[in-house]
Amino acid sequence: MSNVPKRTEVPREDRWDLSSLYPDENSWETDLKRLADAEPELRSYQGRLAESTDALLEWLRKSTAAEELQERLGYYAMLRQSEDAGDSDNQSRYARFMQVSARISAAGSFFAPEVQQIPYETMRRILDDPRLEEYRIVLDRVLRYKPHTLSPAEERLLAMQQEGDETASRAFGALLDVDMDFGEVETPEGTRTLTQSSYGSLLEHPDRGVRERAFHQFFGKFEQHKNTLASLYAGSVQIDIYRARVRNFPSALESRLFPDNVPVQVYDNLLKVVRENLPLLHRYYRLRQRALDLKDPAIWDTRVALVPDIKVDNPYEAAVDTVISALEPLGEEYTDTLRAGLLGSWVDRYENKGKRSGAFSAGSYHGDPFILLNYKSDTMRDMFTLAHEAGHSMHSWYSVRNNPFHHYQYTIFEAEVASTFNEQLLVRHLLTQDPERSMRAYLLSKHVDDLVATLFRQTMFAEFERRVHERVENDQALTVDWFRECYRDLLTSYFGEAVHLPDLLDLEGLRIPHFYRAFYVYKYVTGISAAVSLAQRVLEGGTSEREDYFSFLRSGGSRFPIDSLRVAGVDMAQPEPIRTAMDLFGRRLDELETALELNG
Repeated sequence: MSNVPKRTEVPREDRWDLSSLYPDENSWETDLKRLADAEPELRSYQGRLAESTDALLEWLRKSTAAEELQERLGYYAMLRQSEDAGDSDNQSRYARFMQVSARISAAGSFFAPEVQQIPYETMRRILDDPRLEEYRIVLDRVLRYKPHTLSPAEERLLAMQQEGDETASRAFGALLDVDMDFGEVETPEGTRTLTQSSYGSLLEHPDRGVRERAFHQFFGKFEQHKNTLASLYAGSVQIDIYRARVRNFPSALESRLFPDNVPVQVYDNLLKVVRENLPLLHRYYRLRQRALDLKDPAIWDTRVALVPDIKVDNPYEAAVDTVISALEPLGEEYTDTLRAGLLGSWVDRYENKGKRSGAFSAGSYHGDPFILLNYKSDTMRDMFTLAHEAGHSMHSWYSVRNNPFHHYQYTIFEAEVASTFNEQLLVRHLLTQDPERSMRAYLLSKHVDDLVATLFRQTMFAEFERRVHERVENDQALTVDWFRECYRDLLTSYFGEAVHLPDLLDLEGLRIPHFYRAFYVYKYVTGISAAVSLAQRVLEGGTSEREDYFSFLRSGGSRFPIDSLRVAGVDMAQPEPIRTAMDLFGRRLDELETALELNG
């Protein structure tokens, strides 16, 4: 019998309190009607934005009010859906919101193209009006796209083909998640179904035979579908390049970096510095070989824990205390606010039937910066998850209080900095508490493994993406054989000679879902690198360094991410933050070697 409670059985003190968004269902329903009723008025401004400053200002105020209401309604509906997706009322609420939201978004879709069509002299005169000052950032960001915006007729054609452009991505998802049957794997504990999700956990199984069987069975299925997978990814890459060329970008990479105003040198620096530090990664794999006492380690031995997850009795309230202690260098306002939220109304703490798996932070302009967890007291990992999501929520808390709605939202490039920053402070705090040898080894091993998974693995993915797109941009074909040859070259460079790389592994480049959202994975590496540099700067500095970090948290979306992080004290356009992260990785390797008693 399952001991997972129904939603109605979860004590109120263990749930989030969404009343800061809406006190009751009737209030939400009233606002949904208000949003739906705004559609005709929003559409009425089409073709009028160039008439006068008054017309543009009216539109900005009314559309911003509609977007603010849309966000509030959407967050409430999403959070209710997340707490119990099986509840029919939650399903209905979310579906009705999405229908109204789609109409409102369509009603305002004329804004950017119409503003971009306003003649330069007219736009300059409009922007000189002091009443538009609060919207200057919004307008400047829209006008940045003018060289990359086509005629209304051409934009309409591009919009009409957008659904078709997603065909490769949807087909890839259907093939991997639905049509491909990976079978079952025998384990000492019994038969386990092999899926995209369970594959990762099976590679962590302590029985080497289980790991090897899971690998061959999993990638054997990719071998059977290699031509289809290669065609789908090649089609997605062709669409990336088509979109970039149509919008007058020099390359697909530059088209993807443009929205965040990230210079190509950020990408270049990342690949260059990580390449320079591959000997550290090779040393890590040699350390694993010794720690696991394997004569011929293979790729299926690279995920199994060097130190198994420590079983602890760490109740939620105790985890909050530990996280708050780790974050004390950020001062009382940060820690007092966070403690009140984590022990109060922000967090939906534990698993219940129908609840979304995993964890997330959902910070909106109205309401608390809510956190969904499925917290378990017997694993250390969940305390790190708590610290991570708390970083997101406090980023939102500061941004909301220091920005108007229309530019409080920070980018993904910045988001992972605040969350990973908290994890860096937590692991450093725990290591200074003189933990017993097994706990110290566990913490170091976890930290090192996290750095490998982010700094090195995501960079390898980023390098593969760049090579693939550049090949097409140089008018060369993408074939199964070329994909495998390219990926094999990267595997050999990154893993070195200490790990056996079976032939099937070079199909891995065809199974990464993030590749269908081109040039995204590099942000994981920049995020952790910035977080490492900032954590070191805050811990080793004083009031000034801490205030620089808070300037970053407060900036929200008022600056482009590179500029925002410069204010905090880290310049991601330079190689130093990546090098700082690599230096930390090297030091942690030294400490792990000592903790595992391998340096004799």
